[in-house]
Order: sequence, then C-alpha cells, then structure tokens
Amino acid sequence: MKSELTAALWLLPILAAGATEHTAPLPAGELSHIHGVVLPAGSDDVLLATHFGLYAVNRTGMATMISAAADDFMGFTSGTDGRLYASGHPGSGGNTGVIGTSGAGAEWSHLSDGVGGPVDFHAMTVSPADPDTLYGSYGGVQVSRDGGRTWALAGSGPSELIDLAAAADEPGHVYAATTTGLHQSVDFGKTWSPVAEGPPVTAVEVASDGGLHAFVPGTGFLALNDTSELVPVGEMKDTVVLHMAFDPDDQGHLVAVTAESQVISSMDGGRSWSSFAP
Repeated sequence: MKSELTAALWLLPILAAGATEHTAPLPAGELSHIHGVVLPAGSDDVLLATHFGLYAVNRTGMATMISAAADDFMGFTSGTDGRLYASGHPGSGGNTGVIGTSGAGAEWSHLSDGVGGPVDFHAMTVSPADPDTLYGSYGGVQVSRDGGRTWALAGSGPSELIDLAAAADEPGHVYAATTTGLHQSVDFGKTWSPVAEGPPVTAVEVASDGGLHAFVPGTGFLALNDTSELVPVGEMKDTVVLHMAFDPDDQGHLVAVTAESQVISSMDGGRSWSSFAP
C-alpha cells in the first residue's frame, strides 16, 4: 500500500527534456510537473510553479511564463501581504535556497540559503497571522521570523512529511500533512502532535480566515471543524491532489492541482470541482 502511494505521489509526469522558455501564451494543459499554486489577491489569474518556470494562467486557459528564466520553482507559496516565496533549482543546477518577490511579475531576489543550504524546500508556507513568519521542510522543519532572510532549524518534524500549512490564529501554529495523517505544532515547529491519525494526507491549506482543508486519497477533501475533527467536504476518489490554494478575496473559492497536473477549481468551499478553465 505504502509503496503504491509513494509512486502515486512522486512519479509525476515530467515535461520533455529540452523544454524551452515560453514567451507567448500556451494552453495550460501543456503544463506538467506542477509544484505549487497561488491565487493572488485582486486577480483572476492562477499562478503555477512548474519544473520549467512560473506561469500565470487566465480564465481562457492560456498560460504565460512570468519568471525571467525557466527555473524549477518548488515550495511555492504566498503571504497575506501579497509577497511570493519559492525554493527549488536554477536551470544551471544546484539548489536555489529561498527566493522572494513583492508580487506576480516583479523581480525575484535571493533571500537566504536557509540552514544547511542552499535549501530545496519542497514544502513551504507563510503564516496568515504574521506574514514575516515562514516555514520550510529541508533536513527537518525550518522557520524564519523575518520574512525569509534568516532561518533556524526548529526540529526534525513529523516523519514522512508531505505538505505544510501555517494556521491563522498564531504565528507558531502550523500543520503538517504526512503519510500517517494530519499533525500540528504550536511552538514554531519544535514539537508535534496528531490532529487526525490514519490515512495519508497529501495536501493541506489554511485560508486567511482560519478555515483548513486537507486532501485524503480515496476519500477527497476534508475540513477541520470547530472540535478539531476532519470532516468530509467533497468526495473525490479517482485522483490525488498535491497542492491547493484559497482565493484571498473569496474564501469559498479554491484551486487545486492533481497528480496528473490538472488544475481544478471550486466555488463552494470544496464541495464540487470543475476544470479551472475551458
């Protein structure tokens, strides 16, 4: 079971070798190996971090590369102040460390190598309670309290971590999706306790209003209720979701990315889903 799940999670489709930078829009369906998704405030576009650059996808389904180079963007996330953060690999090889920008289309800058880096954060999140508090997963769970400029190793984190999502109530509160369920820390990632043990959680995301959604393969989308229980929201048994994002302008609007690099959208809080664009 675990070996099959691991294959489903990590053996994602990859763009053909020798892919080139796209200066003109292309159908979003041609994008693959998507590492993250962000819905910027005040915009109808969806930002997709891929193995070959950062793309903006509009409602017609056309994707335009907005990064300066076709680098591998991973750990892609955003803060409530509109700042974007990423990690990954430059086209020339090696690890990027932590990079950031003030918003879509703005120039990216190197912020830090992280602890033991240059790091390659596959999972990364910004606290809705404090946009200067960031978490990343590399050699354990790392935390920054100054907008990504300096980092400390908080601890080893829960085993077999897949995704991170900072809570909205306190900067030190963060959730982790793992192969053994959903876990949380209330001390900036130093210690962890289970929220819901059992089947794997492949993606977790927190809205600015505190709402949490998680995805469990074979079940679908779940939400954390007032008694800290994960309850079903929307059934989806035929795919695996790896990334999702809330619309900061409308907490009922979510966008998610599946293991097949399909971009899907919900306008009713995750109960029903359809393709993001025609």
